[in-house]
Amino acid sequence: MSDKDHSTTMERILQEITTVSRRIEGMDASITSLTLETKSMRSDIAGFQSRVTGLEQRMGSLEEHATASQDRDQDLLYLRSKLTDMEDRSRRDNINLLGIPENEEGTDMQAFLSSTLSKLTSLDFDPPLELQRAHRVGPKRSDKSSSPRPIIACLLRHDQTRQILQAAHSHGPFRVDQHDI
Repeated sequence: MSDKDHSTTMERILQEITTVSRRIEGMDASITSLTLETKSMRSDIAGFQSRVTGLEQRMGSLEEHATASQDRDQDLLYLRSKLTDMEDRSRRDNINLLGIPENEEGTDMQAFLSSTLSKLTSLDFDPPLELQRAHRVGPKRSDKSSSPRPIIACLLRHDQTRQILQAAHSHGPFRVDQHDI
């Protein structure tokens, strides 16, 4: 091998080394760029993990709230059924009287109804018929031609309420002073 060949070979080797060196520098730049991108991705992943953790906590809180809400709904349904039962029980001793003319009762509605119900039903109540309360329903009507307001009476004893209602069903409308009751 001659000096010329040797020099050409050396130039080629130097060129290849330069080319490889440039490639390595390019790879170093790529590696640096990838390292920065990886750091950025890690930061993004940490942010996503933080958001996911926050969402998991919020989801857990919502699930607890939903469970508590369902419990309250069940309690509310139970209380509504109890209230309905209590209202029904409080009304079972009531009787509704229709057709008694206005002011017929005078000043003592309970005494009037006690004597009138005994006469109408022909029942002998033992113990005597007692009313807890009695009143007309609704505002006083100024029109004399309109029908009289109904009377609601709450009896003290349920068996007396039942006897009066049975007598009314079996007898039909009662008549007092040409008025159907």
